[in-house]
Amino acid sequence: MKGTVYKKSWLFLLATLLLLVLAACSDNTATPDDTETDPESTSTDEEAGGISGELEIQYFVGGYGDTWWKTVIEDFKKAYPDVEVIEHSGPDINTEMNTRWISNDPPDVVYIDGNGSNETQMISDGQLMDISEWAKGITLEDGTPLLDSFISPVEELDGGKIYSLPLVFDTWGVWYDGNWFEEQGWEAPSDFDSWLASMKQIKEDTGIAPFNTTGQYPQYFQRGVLYPAFGAAGGEELLNNLSNGVVEAWESDEALEVMKKVEAIVDAGLVDTGFAAYSHTQSQMNFLLHKNAYIPVGFWLPNEMINDTPEGFEYSFVPTPMNDAGEPMALVPDIRPVAIAQEADNPEAAKAFLEFIFTEKYAQKFAESTGAIMNLKNVDLSSNNNVPAFLKGINEMINNPGAIQIYERSTPTDTKEQEINVEMTNEIKLQIVEILMGRIDAEEFVERITNKAKELRGV
Repeated sequence: MKGTVYKKSWLFLLATLLLLVLAACSDNTATPDDTETDPESTSTDEEAGGISGELEIQYFVGGYGDTWWKTVIEDFKKAYPDVEVIEHSGPDINTEMNTRWISNDPPDVVYIDGNGSNETQMISDGQLMDISEWAKGITLEDGTPLLDSFISPVEELDGGKIYSLPLVFDTWGVWYDGNWFEEQGWEAPSDFDSWLASMKQIKEDTGIAPFNTTGQYPQYFQRGVLYPAFGAAGGEELLNNLSNGVVEAWESDEALEVMKKVEAIVDAGLVDTGFAAYSHTQSQMNFLLHKNAYIPVGFWLPNEMINDTPEGFEYSFVPTPMNDAGEPMALVPDIRPVAIAQEADNPEAAKAFLEFIFTEKYAQKFAESTGAIMNLKNVDLSSNNNVPAFLKGINEMINNPGAIQIYERSTPTDTKEQEINVEMTNEIKLQIVEILMGRIDAEEFVERITNKAKELRGV
């Protein structure tokens, strides 16, 4: 009995001490009202996830403008208030930042677009981070894995490595003024024969050279005419083999047939004779002024020329009609990726930024502000009144089975092949000017490129 009383006394003393300790602690503890947190700040802190520091972003400003980038960066700053975003942007930013990349002091995030940028070259040079494992874990708001949500899939190289995320789904085709064509009674072409006939008719009716492009940037013709022509002639295998300098591909009948079509356009006097000196904006301005009738450009054309577009001009687009009659028209997606630098100083903030931008919200805003499409599936633009009418028409055309065939280009999987691809691209651009100037014919074009492919491959 005595023991029981003894134990109760100790328990009472222990309970008293605990109450005293708690009371003492309560003096330094906030009141219940003080402990209520601001729901908005809690959400921001959770979203920020401890990400902080400087985040450098390099993005090219061309036909898409910079409205979308300004919007997402400002929203990102609000979501990640401890991150200081430093922007490097402009039409010449790739050249301006070149020394940073060469000296292994690149920005954290890079949008790969515009003159002076080449993703294949950057991968070959080891400038881009392998983001494979991280990218495979990203999900969209509805839980769908990001890698399953791209219209044009992410490229996996070297046995599954991912070096970039495909941000912009663009494609090249031929533009014309729909209102002008209707007034003149001209019909939009659907294959090479009808295109050639259309250009001859326009030349006869108006005296102008119907076709124009930029000689300062021959890749406009390469991507806007040759790529879809190669796809239409021989599918993805021929398209990629020609780009990658496979000798047998350049010795094929299909390669010569494509270049004979180009030769036919030149021989008929349908190419603007001043093209070689034109910048891309000069060639586009001439097109808007009806000095020409057709021009190969990507989706950004209306947005880039919005301030120079004459009243009544109706931007109209068809996939470049280099296909034979009865065959589907060819589209080759031209993807503009975003990546993280291998030597990024703040890779965690860079990953947070990339994850932040791939949403339905920013896909809608991208279409509104650029006139192009973010590379995400299941984004319904039809009810968005801020999306240009021509883009909705293109969307409908792309989704028309049977009329359009999409061919994907792929990056070579090893460094040597990537180097050959870059050299081939440079050589093709040189010879494009030569054939459009009429200084060489189709056979000589093919011979020169074939010899370059043999030289690069040592055969």
